[in-house]
Amino acid sequence: MRAQKGNPIIEHIRTVGWELGDIKCDYQVGRTAGVLFLSIRYHLLHPEYIHQRIADLGQNYTLRIILVQCDADNHTAAMKELTKIALVNGYTLMTCWTSQEAGRYLEAYKQFESKPPDLIRERTDASYSAHMTAALTEVRGVNKTDVTTLMSSLGSFSKIVTAPASQLSTLPGLGDKKVRRLREAFTAPFVLHPAGAKRRKTVGEAEKRGEGGEQELN
Repeated sequence: MRAQKGNPIIEHIRTVGWELGDIKCDYQVGRTAGVLFLSIRYHLLHPEYIHQRIADLGQNYTLRIILVQCDADNHTAAMKELTKIALVNGYTLMTCWTSQEAGRYLEAYKQFESKPPDLIRERTDASYSAHMTAALTEVRGVNKTDVTTLMSSLGSFSKIVTAPASQLSTLPGLGDKKVRRLREAFTAPFVLHPAGAKRRKTVGEAEKRGEGGEQELN
């Protein structure tokens, strides 16, 4: 980090402590995480710089990050190139637009250094009603209110599936279109075009052209 002494990013690292030191990366945000900082403007002038830094850093950190600041208008091609470089060398590529944003990223990495993955893992509701809602709202036009109506009126998924259209249409909020789509979802086959039907169609097309069906399939 000593090489970053004059970088304005340091002024924006305020919520975590920091100190200058002799390290191979630009910012060490954990015992096993190191960050290389690169501005697009500098990269356009010195494209070999990032390759040398990656070579010098080697495998010293488990998590290796390239933090890129887009401070030039013509950054599209450079970002594509840096994305490829990051992927090939096993780096995580982070992009920012200002020094303040870069500082926040560095703070976040340090703050979450010892946090468990559960903190950012998606929280899913495993309840019966949640599964019902997830399944029924896949039907076009059916919303969560409709699911509540179906569950309170019919009680279970099996009863909803077997309920005739005449019964569903009496429920509030379920018009003809929703009822039709629900019935289609419950009764339509999973495979719209079975393999046999596709084969028959292919053979039929070959026969129309005066060819043998076997030749067409081969």
